[in-house]
Amino acid sequence: MTEILPRPTPGQWLAGARPRTLPAAISPVLAASGLAAYEGGFRPTAALLALLVSVSLQIGVNYANDYSDGIRGTDAVRVGPLRLVGSGLARPAVVRRAALICFAIAGLAGLALVIMTGHWWLLAVGVGCVLAAWFYTGGKRPYGYLGLGELFVFVFFGLVAVCGTAYVQVGRISLATVLTGVGIGALTCAILVANNLRDIIGDAGVGKRTLATRLGEPRTRAFYLILVVIAALMIIVVATLTSIWALLGLVGLVLIIPAVRTVLTGGRGPQLIAVLKTTGLAELVSAIGFAVGLIIGR
Repeated sequence: MTEILPRPTPGQWLAGARPRTLPAAISPVLAASGLAAYEGGFRPTAALLALLVSVSLQIGVNYANDYSDGIRGTDAVRVGPLRLVGSGLARPAVVRRAALICFAIAGLAGLALVIMTGHWWLLAVGVGCVLAAWFYTGGKRPYGYLGLGELFVFVFFGLVAVCGTAYVQVGRISLATVLTGVGIGALTCAILVANNLRDIIGDAGVGKRTLATRLGEPRTRAFYLILVVIAALMIIVVATLTSIWALLGLVGLVLIIPAVRTVLTGGRGPQLIAVLKTTGLAELVSAIGFAVGLIIGR
């Protein structure tokens, strides 16, 4: 009898890509491009290539996470979005291939950026990004299982993404750019904190030592608030260094108030899925407002 192999539908592949996390990839490019426009160096082609790199890496790390957690069995009990391997909808090798294709797309877009700008040392940064994406939950000692996920997200989807996008456009990294990277990185970390807070019981049960399982619920909830406050402060400081119009970025953070309330009042399970969605949306709207404000301010 012929074995029927699982074949995910396009909708299931889309769900596995976790579109709610994509603001974490889009926001740093938007914010950095706003800074580039303010400094008179906006380059549309470079910005689009940077966006392709960032989005491809985000989707790639989501599929890689799906694959690695699936083969370890840490996705057996979940409250959150669909997992392709853990649910048995796709073979592990197929999901791993999808992750590698995404990384390849990111690599090609990054290579195009390097050729266009002539900054060949950026190849090393690109390799570092791909390795960080894979070893988040891949390999023998994934750093996501050691409580280091938030740190790497802050570095790569905050500082590296913002500073890199600005650098390929204006050829330099200003103090305002670094502080913007801190603010964006804080919001991206908040997305991961909400995700890990939602999964804290299941992760602890299978030995997945995320930062949330190490801190415990009360401190993780407080950490979420601290990250939101840091993001707001960075927008204010950058506005003093550039244009008061950059304060439009705070509009996005108004949207996050209900999510903060849910986290601080003990929201769990499905409630935290809504927090994850709201946090991503708030980051995206904040980045748009910030970029638009800098364009106006120029």
